[in-house]
Amino acid sequence: MEELQIGTGDKHDPIYRDLEAKAINGFLGLGIHIILLPVLNLILVATVWPLLLITGPLWFLMWNSYVVVNPNEAVAVQFFGKYVATLKDEGFRFFLNPLYHKTRVSLRINNFESNKLKVNDVNANPIDIAAVVVWRVYDAAEALFEVESYDHYVQIQSEAALREMATKYPYDAIEEKDIGGTTLSSHQDIVAGELQTSVESRLARAGIEVLEARISYLAYSTEIAQAMLRRQQASAVVAARREIVDGAVGMVELALEQLSAKDIIELDEEKKATMVSNLLVVLCSETDTTPVINTGTLYQ
Repeated sequence: MEELQIGTGDKHDPIYRDLEAKAINGFLGLGIHIILLPVLNLILVATVWPLLLITGPLWFLMWNSYVVVNPNEAVAVQFFGKYVATLKDEGFRFFLNPLYHKTRVSLRINNFESNKLKVNDVNANPIDIAAVVVWRVYDAAEALFEVESYDHYVQIQSEAALREMATKYPYDAIEEKDIGGTTLSSHQDIVAGELQTSVESRLARAGIEVLEARISYLAYSTEIAQAMLRRQQASAVVAARREIVDGAVGMVELALEQLSAKDIIELDEEKKATMVSNLLVVLCSETDTTPVINTGTLYQ
């Protein structure tokens, strides 16, 4: 059996790590237990019968030496409080020491969804945010002996990492300074990657691996939701108008260039201004325009 290795470097190094436990097949153990030990007891009866006072109770204690390890499960064993080793080989196993205390730890994948947290984004806007964290225990000794309750530890540290990340980014690119940067609503993959890294760094001390961390709920808090919705709508209208004006100016410029290049009509500066004004009205109007036919000259 390997001796327990205690970290002596960084104070944040875990003290306990999984050590491989040595065990034999449980059915072989049954053969030893049921056949060989009774034969030994019979020999002792014929020779040194007082030893039966020791071997007799020991035979009954040996029934505590068996353990069944399920798939994706680890069994950490202690000897009068001292951590000994961790058994991960699935199946029916037999330990020679019947005084081992056995603690089962699931190595299966778990899901955790945080509560909806109210935090302020980088622009001090209150938002409601929640996340889903997919995790599993990879080191049973660390999970059992480094933290009080690793399930509760996952919950608290995941929510702390989510709060920290939410305060670093804006909900959406509404402010001029946020345009082109990372936002919580539009850069889900970037935010999820950073959240996973942050949560994993917090849970590594507990022998827990984070497989995925992603925002599951994101919205402005109720007290500002309506105001922010109107602001988003106004921003969308302004952006749409900007696109329309840019397109209309390009079309007017193209029309003037085509008229000039093909010598279709000669326009002075005043008529050019009038034509530009009319075309912009037609192209930028939200409703259909009503044409007016001029049957006279251009200067009437």
